[in-house]
Amino acid sequence: MNQKKAGIAVFVSGGGTNLQALIDAEKDGIISSGTIKLVVSNNPNAYALERAKKAGIKSVVVTRKACGSAEAFEERLIEILKEEEIDLIILAGFMTILSADFTGKFRNRIINVHPSLIPSFCGKGMYGLKVHEAALEKGVKVTGATAHFVNEIPDGGEIILQKAVNVRVGDTPEKLQKRVMRQAEWIILPKAAELVCKELVKGEND
Repeated sequence: MNQKKAGIAVFVSGGGTNLQALIDAEKDGIISSGTIKLVVSNNPNAYALERAKKAGIKSVVVTRKACGSAEAFEERLIEILKEEEIDLIILAGFMTILSADFTGKFRNRIINVHPSLIPSFCGKGMYGLKVHEAALEKGVKVTGATAHFVNEIPDGGEIILQKAVNVRVGDTPEKLQKRVMRQAEWIILPKAAELVCKELVKGEND
């Protein structure tokens, strides 16, 4: 009997390094309870789309501009997710804040990875290099990454996994960003995806 797998959609906006980590994790069996069925980008030029193509994963571009409004944009996303029978959404460098209405429809079915140990250096406006700049400015000795559920509050959802990374003397925000990606983000995001997929599949089989 083939075990049913949870359908995963990965939302991207840029280079897609976290997407690549997820693709590799599925290939290596780290993600075994879910399968990446779709990559959704709000940027037609995102290199992540190239990664999806190479991996043979269906991708779609949905932009707020083309949809005409934030509401229409989210409605279109919901339509696509239903069509593709998606159970879990993973935000992998997706540069659009989703409304409370959207996140409410997918409670405990949207996960994100944030490049700090929440509750430090998180919330509105804290993303990308800004997070690492803030960590270095504060002089913390340890930072890391957090995989968490997404709700209506930026970085406010329940924490799934965290991993610490040491800050080194002479770190620049760029150096720290790379280390946090390699030593934390790319490890805990696939693990968190597997944990959630396992629960979703179990829930359907119970």
